[in-house]
Amino acid sequence: MKKNELKQQVASAIQACLDKKAEEISILEMEKGSGAFTDYFVLCSGTNPRQVQAIADEVELRLKAAGVPPAHVEGYKQGEWILVDYLDFVVHVFSEKARKFYDLERLWKTAKRLEPSELAPKPRAKAAPGTKAKVIKIKIKTKATKTKPAPRKPTAAAARRKKS
Repeated sequence: MKKNELKQQVASAIQACLDKKAEEISILEMEKGSGAFTDYFVLCSGTNPRQVQAIADEVELRLKAAGVPPAHVEGYKQGEWILVDYLDFVVHVFSEKARKFYDLERLWKTAKRLEPSELAPKPRAKAAPGTKAKVIKIKIKTKATKTKPAPRKPTAAAARRKKS
């Protein structure tokens, strides 16, 4: 998966958390040699089990709409710590109590902490004055709609067959 696509997916997950009023959102970029099984952790908290579930639901909904279903979800029924695994990143939605108890930020203290703005795609550099920009044309195929053909006038041979 391209790095920009991954960052866009993580940013969508974060926005879903924000839309459901998640608290204390943290983004950890895992180091390659750390033994981590993923590239990013998104951690956030909800104030009660219902909110924790609502945050996890919104993350799933938002990413499924973008064509990215989770590989695995754990802890949904309890609503204390819901883990939503997208392989390249994992979203952890905690109750306040569970977050303090497990303290993943401490366990992964070598991970780089990111701000949501750091995940936004960077604008492409503009071409220098006097240089020509390369234009790429993309053709999009669409399904042709089927229409009924206009009724045919009977031919002389068909008219003769009908009479006999």
